[in-house]
Amino acid sequence: MATHEGHTSGTVEPADIDHGAHAFPPFDSANFSSTLIWLAISFGLLYYLLSKIALPRMEGILTTRQGKITSDLKEAHLAREKSEQAAAEHEKTIAAARAKSQAVAQETQAKINAENDAKRHALESDLAGKLAEAEKQIVETKSKAMANVGTIAADAATAIVERLTGRAADSVAVAAAVSKAQA
Repeated sequence: MATHEGHTSGTVEPADIDHGAHAFPPFDSANFSSTLIWLAISFGLLYYLLSKIALPRMEGILTTRQGKITSDLKEAHLAREKSEQAAAEHEKTIAAARAKSQAVAQETQAKINAENDAKRHALESDLAGKLAEAEKQIVETKSKAMANVGTIAADAATAIVERLTGRAADSVAVAAAVSKAQA
């Protein structure tokens, strides 16, 4: 191995390399036709392999994936419709339950009011009966008292006359004076 004297970089080049007029082989016009033939053969083989093996598999994968996506979307739409229907039915059920509970509450309130009215009427009639009986007793007591008032007044007048005059009073005159005072 020899070193090239023009370089001071310290690199070593093999001695058998010829840096003559030859260019890079793909760009050499002598190799151009064979390079084009091999390019056509390689491209044709690559095209054949891609079109017969790789692309059908990719197409199958994409078709399967698209079918899965379409099926999932349909299922999602059906599930959403079912959930919307279920929500609507749930709202109807809640509304019916509210209406029923309000009706039961109103019915219960009406029953309670009716019972209270009945109790109040019974109590009022009982009190009215007791009041009528009390008024009757008052009238009887008053009439008895009024009946005794004449006797008491006559006795009192007789006692007053005896005390003032010192003699017994005339019972007929006292009775006439008391009855005249009561009228």
